[in-house]
Amino acid sequence: MLIFDRSVFLHLRFGFSYFLAPIFFFALSTIDKPVFWNALLTFIAFHFFIYPASNGYNSYFDKDEGSIALIKNPPPVNKSLYYYSLIFDLIGIVICFFVHPYLAIMAFIYGGISKIYSHPFIRLKKFPILSFLTVALFQGGFMFFAFVFGSDKNHELSYLSNQIMLGIIISTLLVGAGYPLTQIYQHQEDRKRGDKTMSLLLGIRGTFIFSALLFLSAGITMYYYYALIGSKIAFTYFIIYMLPVFLFFIYWAFLAIKNSEQANFKNSMRMNFLSGTCMLFYFLGLCVIKFVF
Repeated sequence: MLIFDRSVFLHLRFGFSYFLAPIFFFALSTIDKPVFWNALLTFIAFHFFIYPASNGYNSYFDKDEGSIALIKNPPPVNKSLYYYSLIFDLIGIVICFFVHPYLAIMAFIYGGISKIYSHPFIRLKKFPILSFLTVALFQGGFMFFAFVFGSDKNHELSYLSNQIMLGIIISTLLVGAGYPLTQIYQHQEDRKRGDKTMSLLLGIRGTFIFSALLFLSAGITMYYYYALIGSKIAFTYFIIYMLPVFLFFIYWAFLAIKNSEQANFKNSMRMNFLSGTCMLFYFLGLCVIKFVF
């Protein structure tokens, strides 16, 4: 019997979609002729169904006892969570199909990748570099392309222009910069389970240095992106919006390197929320300027 109880709801972690939403609005800002209903259905399919399905599936096989993203004290998982993660995945794919069959295929691929990331048969989480590259590429560049394809008027596959390629690279770098910081407080839990994440491989100091280098790379690529489309003023606003993120990152890195206990769930979630919010408001603002004014 399927039971949608508090445990299932918490482990689906709908709030985590908030942190991934900037990629959608970045993609939307690159499109000249988006279709409102296509964009809305694409957003709903991924942020309300496919992303939560991935979270739930991951939680079911991890069976974490320590803090995980958005849940400080995760409740025990049950079999209902497994089935609901599959149901949510299916619903998301069906919604994507109504937008375009190719988008449904992309949704299916994303769901499949998220499953081999967690499933004990393959479990990419045991391989730090491979799992990192998988998450950075599929939550970043792959989803950027899927959102462009799903929201655009013509659903063409000839999108690999320089602008779109740079967008794919930027999205991959931004997700890659943030991802190790979500693992930095889970080292003990990962060791116990036999997983070896990128953050565990790098250590606390190495995680901050690695994330800083990736974010710097994203910023440099962003500069070339806006130079390409002739809107350098937008890059200036990007720096302004990212300033609070940069300041907190430096502050947290200083604390955590000095005292490893500061590399904790609370500070990781603060970093996640701050960076997600600043990027969301920035890219959402670009969309409002482009399509409203």
